[in-house]
Formats: sequence, C-alpha cells, structure tokens
Amino acid sequence: MESPEPQIVSPTVIDHAQHPRNTGPLATFDGHARITGPCGDTMEFWVLVRDGMIHKASFVTNGCGPSLACGSMATCLAQGTRLSKARAIGQRDILAALGGLPAEVEHCALLAANTLKAACEDTARRTGSDGKPECGSCSDASCAARQRLDGESEEAFAERQQLQATLCRIGLKILVLSGKGGVGKSTVAVNLAVAFVLAGRKVGLLDVDLHGPSVPTMLGLEAATLHEAEGKLLPVETGGLKVLSLGFFLKNPDDAVIWRGPLKMKAIQQFLKDVAWGDLDVLVVDSPPGTGDEPLSVCQVLGTVDGAVVVTTPPEGRGG
Repeated sequence: MESPEPQIVSPTVIDHAQHPRNTGPLATFDGHARITGPCGDTMEFWVLVRDGMIHKASFVTNGCGPSLACGSMATCLAQGTRLSKARAIGQRDILAALGGLPAEVEHCALLAANTLKAACEDTARRTGSDGKPECGSCSDASCAARQRLDGESEEAFAERQQLQATLCRIGLKILVLSGKGGVGKSTVAVNLAVAFVLAGRKVGLLDVDLHGPSVPTMLGLEAATLHEAEGKLLPVETGGLKVLSLGFFLKNPDDAVIWRGPLKMKAIQQFLKDVAWGDLDVLVVDSPPGTGDEPLSVCQVLGTVDGAVVVTTPPEGRGG
C-alpha cells in the first residue's frame, strides 16, 4: 500500500510556530477569554482597546506548533483593527493568512478564532459598548465628522455625524455602475454580494437605482416588509445578506418614481444614515445607470470608495 503524500507546511506557519508573536498576558487589558477545545488544547487571549481600536492583543496556549501559529496569527490580524472587525475574524481568515494547515490541525485555527471572539465580547461587556468611540470624539484626524464646518447648521452637523457613524462600521464599499440601463448591472451587483456571503463575509446590498429598483425581484423579496428598531430601519435579511432597496417602499412594483435631484440625494443619505446596517465587511451598492446626478450623489455620500465594477455591453457590430 502506498504511503500518503506528506503534508506541505507553509513557511508562515513554521515562522509563527517557532517565533510566536504577542505571547503572554497583558498587565492592563479590557477583555480576556480562556477556552479549551475538544482536542484538549487551551488558549487564552487578552485585548487592550484604545479609541475603539485594538491597541494590543496577546495569547498563551498549552498546545502544539499549529496552536502557537494560529494564536500568533490571530493576534497579528486583530491588532490595529476595530473591535467589531477583530470579533469577526474567523477560522478561514486565520488559515488564509497562514497559507493553510494540514486538515487534521485546522481545528487550532477555529479555537484561536473562538477565543479571540470571546475576548472581544468580554471587552464589549466590560466597557458597556462595542468598543467604538462616539462619532466626533475618536482620534482619526481625517474623519469628516470630527468638526463642524464653517456655516454648517447644528442639524446638518448632527446628520453628518450619524452618517459617518454608519460608514465607520462598513469595511469595503464597492459600487456597481453602468453607462446605461439594461446591461445587467443589478445582476452583477446581486451575484457579487452573494459571492461575498458565500466567502463568509458580512455583506450588505444597497439598491439605490431609484427609478428602476430590481434587486427585490432578483432575490425573490417582492413581498418583503421593512421593520424598525430603536428609530432605525432594519434591512431585509436573506441567506446572510442584508438588503435595502427603494422597491421595498413601493406599494406596487410598477409605480413610477419621479424625483428631482435634491430629493434623490436625501433618499440616498437616509438609506445609509437611518438604516441599522451594523458591522459589515462589504457593502455592495447597485448604483443608478448613467453619469448624471444619481451616481455622483452616491459617490458623494459614501465618501471614500474602495472599488467599482463598471458593467458594459459591446457596441453594435462587435458582439459575439
């Protein structure tokens, strides 16, 4: 009988196993957790938070090399991120950063992820919050909501801070655009969002195609009803995907939407500011077609955008 192929261990795993980072308890910490896995290995994590960010993370384990590598990588992934994002680090994130592990020790990455998550949740309980600073009080000097602008009313400043508080909880913001309608833009947006969900990400899909919202139809959500909690709208959830579309507000899907520019801008702002999106790894935005006010308004409201997908069709005579 042939002997099994030897498992190839990545140099990153060897490095973190032989020279683990961030080991030992922290003298000062905001959160702590200790978990023993089914394999008998025990991990402990400590987390120190400053201005809503994980300033330091450390761990100890009585496990073998893979446990050391996973705990070490988990702390490296967590440090410098927001508490909410560290809490979302999963087994697949740790395995991907290490370059993979043999199947029989992949559970070490799950133990590290679970212990890190528990330490982050302990931090939230101890501090009475999710670790995020109040909008306008954080140390990010580039934040658009830190200071009131010249001539800006108190109401406008408060609305801008509410909007920024929502955007701060969103990781990547990706626009799906097209120069004209009917080229499959919404189809691409829906499939892109679903692909991120299948990859284990927390995903939102915002349909701001105000004149032709088709996302509810594509997802079979025509009869969906919006609900409210604590003064904010709750997105419709389906299969782990959070969805919001103007289509949810129409009594009849065939109703015409005729709005002027300022009203469109206000609607786009409210779809972000007044909706409880929560913590998202990715927000996919199905933008209106064309190059007019609507897509420009979307970009203006979102501020920094991390990527864009432009959907096109070949000109006549060049198809095939």
